Amino acid sequence: MNEENKNSELETMRHSAAHVMAEAVLSLMPEAKFAIGPAIEDGFYYDFDLPRPLTPEDLPNIEKKMKEIIKANLPFKHSEITKEEARNLFAAQPYKLELIDDIEDDMVGIYQQGSFTDLCRGPHVRYTSQVKAFKLTSIAGAYWRGDEHNKMLQRIYGIAFTSKQDMDDYLTRIEEAKKRDHRKLGKDLDLFIIPEEIGGGLVIYTPKGGRIRTTIEDFWRKEHYTAGYEILYTPHIGLSKLWETSGHLGFYKENMYSPVTIDEQEYYLKPMNCPFHILAYKSQTRSYRNLPLRWAELGTVYRYERSGVLSGLMRVRGFTQDDAHIFCTPEQMNSEMSEVLRFSLFMLKTFGFKKYKVYLSTRPNDAVGDPKMWEDAQNALRRVIDENNLPFQVDEGGGAFYGPKIDLKIEDALGREWQTTTIQFDFNLPERFDMTYAGADGKEHRPYMIHRALLGSWERFFGLLIEYYAGAFPLWLSPVQVKIIPISDKHNEHALKALAEMKKHGIRAEIDDRSERMNLKIRQAQLEKINYMVVLGDKEVAENAVSVRKRNGEQLPTQSLADFIAALATEITDKKIE
Repeated sequence: MNEENKNSELETMRHSAAHVMAEAVLSLMPEAKFAIGPAIEDGFYYDFDLPRPLTPEDLPNIEKKMKEIIKANLPFKHSEITKEEARNLFAAQPYKLELIDDIEDDMVGIYQQGSFTDLCRGPHVRYTSQVKAFKLTSIAGAYWRGDEHNKMLQRIYGIAFTSKQDMDDYLTRIEEAKKRDHRKLGKDLDLFIIPEEIGGGLVIYTPKGGRIRTTIEDFWRKEHYTAGYEILYTPHIGLSKLWETSGHLGFYKENMYSPVTIDEQEYYLKPMNCPFHILAYKSQTRSYRNLPLRWAELGTVYRYERSGVLSGLMRVRGFTQDDAHIFCTPEQMNSEMSEVLRFSLFMLKTFGFKKYKVYLSTRPNDAVGDPKMWEDAQNALRRVIDENNLPFQVDEGGGAFYGPKIDLKIEDALGREWQTTTIQFDFNLPERFDMTYAGADGKEHRPYMIHRALLGSWERFFGLLIEYYAGAFPLWLSPVQVKIIPISDKHNEHALKALAEMKKHGIRAEIDDRSERMNLKIRQAQLEKINYMVVLGDKEVAENAVSVRKRNGEQLPTQSLADFIAALATEITDKKIE
């Protein structure tokens, strides 16, 4: 069986499990009103309007009833009935009646198993006994049809697999994911907060998180200057006219915040940095001799997200992009794209991400711009991918209306995919802003514009790093690299001298001079995931040496402080990944 058929059969089983769950809930709570219950990745859910709030203690009872239905080996029976017959059948189910009203055909499909009948197109398995390993996992609130103005329903989530082993493997991954959850680790390691007092989806980096971010930004800037970029800084707001010209108010307004009025003019928080970079380009007359121009910015943007989709650092309302725009001639396009892809892979590998997938998104139906430019751009993207010997998948019609793109999705420690790099052509903005350059022929030409983000959203990338390393960052990124632990108060003076020497060499170190047992201090440093612990006692003071323990418990040979600092400096410079 090929992978596509296997996935299709698994999805069918999961959809059937949702119907079995709905039957179980209705048998336990006959007054329940039921809404929709699709298959989703890894499982299924069903939304209910129930007479009382569910608790986790309800799930085992629902599971027990589901097992009875599965054991009964009930057939799934499909039939077609008229809309009027469907209205009579579901007369006591208001959510089903609303769905029936939305159906354009005169006939509707229903499925029945046992005492339960549902409005459904299918498909389903033939018998309930074909629903294999499953487990109900959680309860959540969900607005009917995803509209916050509608009633809040109760959603029961479940997982389903073809075998108990597959389910157990999945549950093991979920437990590991919980341990790596950046929201938990961010709190435990004091890296960031998202306080309710300033509104959801807005992040404050605490000093330790700020250390990591500053380290990443310093590295990012250095590598960009080396790669021939210049760095811009642009405002956080702009006049409405700017966003009208760019098309954001026409195509993107629902994702923008309401304007503020200053001096009787409307200003919008920026959702993107590109219009400002274009204005910088247009501030001077440009010649082909000036191109390419590579301009980068760590630009903070603001986009409206519904509160229900906000998720730690992964989905926020204010975030910083490692943004860049390249303005080039058509002849420069291929080499510029190749360099961007090289730069992206270099950055990702430096942070330890070795597994990724490449996607090429092509011309959609609503595309703007000359079809010949689209063809040239898509061919350039293909050539660049081929020249780098990268396997890729084509997302037909998946490009934005203003240009094709390459997306890189990295695989994290749990095999999940995350969007990072985007390399995108734009035929729209150069036209809207009437961008030109003087060519070798003395005539005006339209430059090609490339949008480019290597790491993507700074916040999301930080969340990925936390989860990828489970908070145990490589030395060069760690907010605290060394914890100095004097065994007793009489060793504090030597600890202070060691601290000063480390700081002189750029090592991020702290002293734990609390009046606690040494083993407790070591355990605390391990919980804080600090890379090295330096223990100082009588012997170390007498020999001007350090006893070093790694956070994994490995004890290193006693060595001089100078040798230890030199080893750390090499590890940091090489950006070694453990």
